[in-house]
Formats: sequence, structure tokens, C-alpha cells
Amino acid sequence: MRMLEQEEEVDDGTEVTWEDQQRISTFSKLNARYGLILEKVERFEKKEALDDVAMELELADEEEAVLYKVGETFVHMRGSRAIKRLEKDQERVNEKLEELSSQSDDCQAKMKELKIQLYAKFGKSINLDE
Repeated sequence: MRMLEQEEEVDDGTEVTWEDQQRISTFSKLNARYGLILEKVERFEKKEALDDVAMELELADEEEAVLYKVGETFVHMRGSRAIKRLEKDQERVNEKLEELSSQSDDCQAKMKELKIQLYAKFGKSINLDE
């Protein structure tokens, strides 16, 4: 964020209506939600580690016990069972990433619409950049 220079400040006397305030508030909420979604996406994109684990498990003996992390705990399970569990986990991660991507696209579309409306009315008097 930066402060506007004195010559950049424009006080054209445009009245801010209740509807405008609601649009600005909605934009702010969407922007915050979009930021949270991006943080979640970053965490889920660590799924590449799951791909590496899958490769290692395929190379290991299927009957040999391996440690599999469930939450905060490691559990001993056969390699074949760990592979099946890992596949399910990968599917869940992919589904969650698709859901987050959809939510992100929805937020961006709504924010774009609000930006158009607000910039049309207030011009340089308002700053809606993240």
C-alpha cells in the first residue's frame, strides 16, 4: 500500500451511497476470501510430495511394513495397503484443489464486476488493487 501524492488526490465531490458502501464492503470480503483460498491452494500444492512417496512405495516390497502418516501420527501398514491409501489421499487432494480453483475463479469474477462498477463511479478516487 502507498499513500497518494497530493496531486493524485481527487476530491470530485462524488457522493458515496449506501449501495456503494455495500459494494466496497463486498469487494473487501471477496478479496480477503481470495487471499485465504490462495493460501489453501499453496498448502495443497505440496501434493507433489505425495507423487514422490507413491514412486518410493512402488519400488518397495508390497508386503513390507511402512510408516504412513495419518494426521499427526505414523501408523505401520503393509506397502500394498499404503499404496491404496495414498491413491485415495491423492484423489482427495485433487478434488480439493479443483474446488478451491472454482472458488477462486468465482471470487475473481465477482471482484472484477465490482471493480468495473466502482471505478466507473469513483475513477481514481478509489483504489481496489490488492
